[in-house]
Amino acid sequence: MFARSYFEKSTGFTPRITLPPHPETSLIVVIPTFQEPDLPATLNSLIRCQPPAGKTEVILLINEPESCDSRISSANRKTLQDILAWLPYNKVDHLTFHPVGPVKLPDKWAGVGLARKAGMDEALYRFSRIGKPGGIILSLDADTLVEENYLQAVEEHFLNHPTHIGATLCFRHITEGLPERQILGIRLYEQYLYYYKNACAWAGFPHALYTIGSAFAVTADGYMRRGGMTRRKAGEDFYFLQTLTQAGSVGEILSSCVHPSARVSQRVPFGTGPAMKKWMEGGDDLMYTFDFQAFRELKLLFSQREKFYQASPDTLTCLSDTLPASVSRFIKKENLDQRFRELSGNCSSPEIFNKRFFQVFNAFKILRFLHFVTPVPYPKIPVGKALTLLQKSLP
Repeated sequence: MFARSYFEKSTGFTPRITLPPHPETSLIVVIPTFQEPDLPATLNSLIRCQPPAGKTEVILLINEPESCDSRISSANRKTLQDILAWLPYNKVDHLTFHPVGPVKLPDKWAGVGLARKAGMDEALYRFSRIGKPGGIILSLDADTLVEENYLQAVEEHFLNHPTHIGATLCFRHITEGLPERQILGIRLYEQYLYYYKNACAWAGFPHALYTIGSAFAVTADGYMRRGGMTRRKAGEDFYFLQTLTQAGSVGEILSSCVHPSARVSQRVPFGTGPAMKKWMEGGDDLMYTFDFQAFRELKLLFSQREKFYQASPDTLTCLSDTLPASVSRFIKKENLDQRFRELSGNCSSPEIFNKRFFQVFNAFKILRFLHFVTPVPYPKIPVGKALTLLQKSLP
């Protein structure tokens, strides 16, 4: 088992699926499930997928907090019964479904992060049993539809890019049957995500990517090297994918798309559901985003990062004075000058420093900087205006 050391460190892990994995298994889809009325549509979309070269498993991790309401437990038990009743009529040679649970999660950590981790750990264990570190774990949600080439596209991407340990997929939220305001809200949200990702890339950040929980895949080896999924109650996809980029290359699959729900929800403190809830209650947050000027200032900093290599304290002071005032203040506030000096001492060349610079000024630091300069000196601007400024700056 190539993942033996991972599970030796993961206290309390016990495999929940007794059926041995087929030796030709190449893909395992993990779907956390909690009170999911839309699950049948998701399962049917998987059934309609064109078969990949290898076998595919689907782990349905039905979960609930230890102290959850009895109505939630009843709903989850019904979900399990419905899946078991659905399975005999939906058998295909290349797909094996494994409904698991309901799994009780500790109240302190119960949420989508821990549920996703439990399912992905199970997938890692199964790939480890058949000696497949290159096996692919796909993260999906129970309210998300996939296109017919979903499985093939993911499999082909990793075959064509053997150095990639992860990849994101295109996404487009489902809007059929929604009221006009909800459709407008989800499209604004998608525009914000597009702007944020591409503005980061334009500024020179090498790890700009979409971080949607239902739209990524990771190799078993990459998952293990990352240390597994974080158990955060929200934002687990952002934290996992951004730290995955520090373990290896993460690509982007453009040939297939997933279609998440645009539902209003408050299951997590932030993300699509809460953003849509606030919008549908009359809020206007989705109409605005970070000023493009903040990304211009990041671009200036990133373009001069080599100058921080082995710079003396006096040189760093002079260098900071040449940067925009907000960037200089942020560097001092976050004690980044000290971090850059420490990094220089561990890098044997400017080239290595340039690469590792973004381990210090990573995606989390970028987000902190954007909040640092918002609303002073840069109030948020309309999403449409931000997109126009970005498009004008692209080559």
